Amino acid sequence: MANSDSRSYSARTKSARAPARQASRQGFVPAEAVREAEAAKIPGLPTRLAAANIIGDIVQGGHRLDECFAANAVPSRLSGLDARDVALTRSIVTVALRRLGVIRYALGELLEKGLPRQASRLEHSLIGAAAQILFLDAADHAAVDLAVRAARLEPKTAAFSGLVNGVLRNLVRRRDEFLEVAASGEYDAPTWLMQRWRKHYGEETARAISAMHMLEPPLDVSVKDDPENWAKRLDGVVLPTGSVRLRARTPISELPGYSEGEWWVQDAAAALPARLLAPRADERVLDMCAAPGGKTAQMAFARAHVVALDRSAERLKLLAANLARLQLHAEVAVGDAAAYQAPPFDAILIDAPCSATGTIRRHPDVPWTKKPGDIETLAALQTKLLNRAALLTRAGGRLVYCTCSLEPEEGEQQIAAFLRRNPDFRRMPIDPGEGVSEEFISGDGDLRTFPHYWPNEDSRLAGIDGFFAARLLRSA
Repeated sequence: MANSDSRSYSARTKSARAPARQASRQGFVPAEAVREAEAAKIPGLPTRLAAANIIGDIVQGGHRLDECFAANAVPSRLSGLDARDVALTRSIVTVALRRLGVIRYALGELLEKGLPRQASRLEHSLIGAAAQILFLDAADHAAVDLAVRAARLEPKTAAFSGLVNGVLRNLVRRRDEFLEVAASGEYDAPTWLMQRWRKHYGEETARAISAMHMLEPPLDVSVKDDPENWAKRLDGVVLPTGSVRLRARTPISELPGYSEGEWWVQDAAAALPARLLAPRADERVLDMCAAPGGKTAQMAFARAHVVALDRSAERLKLLAANLARLQLHAEVAVGDAAAYQAPPFDAILIDAPCSATGTIRRHPDVPWTKKPGDIETLAALQTKLLNRAALLTRAGGRLVYCTCSLEPEEGEQQIAAFLRRNPDFRRMPIDPGEGVSEEFISGDGDLRTFPHYWPNEDSRLAGIDGFFAARLLRSA
């Protein structure tokens, strides 16, 4: 880590001083520009400042992790950092979010009186430093020193640099104690979320779900054909569902077959709903809420006439670019799926907006940016989408509804209510012969996956996103 910081020192210094120089030509140097220039003189400090700021944007501002690291992020916290430093920043932030519960517990134990009100921003810096001390391969003295220096840079926190030093040194001394607490899994998820999982699935399953979220997620791809061949070429394994899971952490664009459009990234669970829909050549198929486009690609590869609908024009641009790389075609439409009008479709896939609690391993910001009330709000939107889909499904047509949520209100309960409202629809139960693991099939014949399914000694090959899907048929 130290080598990475020193290698990027000159590049960061040059770019960080630029705002100060530009402002000074106008006769005024903003305090922020001065602090950036001062921080750039200290190897490793800009990276830690960026991590602390992004942690604050997420846990306090409600921003999504991926948004914070996007090229067009607002606010941008990564200016002046080279690619290696951006990767380090993301590593600190990701681990901090994954372990936020136990980190906050530890800081609470060490801060008997809590943080001073006027220095609340210190929490984000302390969280980032604690993530390094407890869970990353970082030198303790560097993590402590850089957090202290970060406190000294801010007028509102400079007076508390001694507090930061004392708290983090005590964290180092009591590391084994807090790692033991971490191993218990008691603080892996917010209390309200753990209570929900215990209520719906029992203590054992709730703890298994939460424990899986602490591990780095696997990388799955959907291939156009010959999974065995691509597993060999990509250093992966073929999963029971036909997806290929990779062992390596090579950048996606550098892997064989990427530029030729032979495969696309898609979690194995996310690949199942389109397979359940089983689109046929020349069928008219609607992919509601289509972006980022993995399911659209599956259905287009089956030679169906696919309408990819999404309300986000920006996300549809990414979908179109991915289809172009894959040499696949779909009709792209921008619009509100809940009010969309068109002639009836042979088949419809609804990948509805949801709480995304089934993807926490992949998106560790989810538990800390979602609130209990969000589930009710999202369930109301899902009801609207299902009602619209019912109108757009032709007689004898098929409808698959899915969410990447573990919450029954967004899955089982949603479908039960839909069937009560629409007696002309009935379930088409999933059969294990369709290539779906038997443990994935609920008593009602729906799909229900949990993150701890598919255990493996190698964590890179273990687990799957939490998903729900139901397949329905409209009466002829």
